[in-house]
Amino acid sequence: MSDSSLTTPHSKVYIEILRHIRAIIAEKQLSYGDKIPSERELAENLKVGRSSVREALRALELLGMIETRRGEGTFIKDFREHNLIELLGTFILDDTKAIKDVIKMNELLEKNALQLILQSDINVQLEELSSKVQDTEITRFELMTELVKLANNFLLYRIWNVLNEYVSFVYKGDQSHSSSKKHLAMLLDALIKKDHLEVFIQYEAVSLKENVE
Repeated sequence: MSDSSLTTPHSKVYIEILRHIRAIIAEKQLSYGDKIPSERELAENLKVGRSSVREALRALELLGMIETRRGEGTFIKDFREHNLIELLGTFILDDTKAIKDVIKMNELLEKNALQLILQSDINVQLEELSSKVQDTEITRFELMTELVKLANNFLLYRIWNVLNEYVSFVYKGDQSHSSSKKHLAMLLDALIKKDHLEVFIQYEAVSLKENVE
């Protein structure tokens, strides 16, 4: 896959929405507790579909940057020592290198999760997951979701989950691509056997970089 194919028209709309929200926060010097424009207002100002705005706001809410209060609107959350504008800026990744950095960070988080699993005694859960892979069609994203959960580190899972909200926009392969069932099964088998070398050999076979090159 070429570098340009990492950014889709849908992701460009998503990025533009985030850039617009960032500009509003900066220009109006909004801070914790301040209200941002509604989904409808953002859609009208940017002339984009409300569904696209809704997805962008949902991603920011998953990041813990905004909160929606029923009947009141959407508000900026307290970031305490964090600089809101800079943090939002790092989330607006609109060049090829930044997108590759997202994929690399995704890889680091997943490998860390695998390391934690190798140190754990959870073969029963892994065998159940292995049976699921054998009996049903499962995507790479679905398998990694289960594995990162099994790593039993809430912060790691939260960061990985938030990151994949963005990955799903710039790299649809993570969500829709069905990696080889053989490699997924072999990855689980290596985890059950605690074969460290084989685990990471099989991980490379289903990694995002393998699927984009």
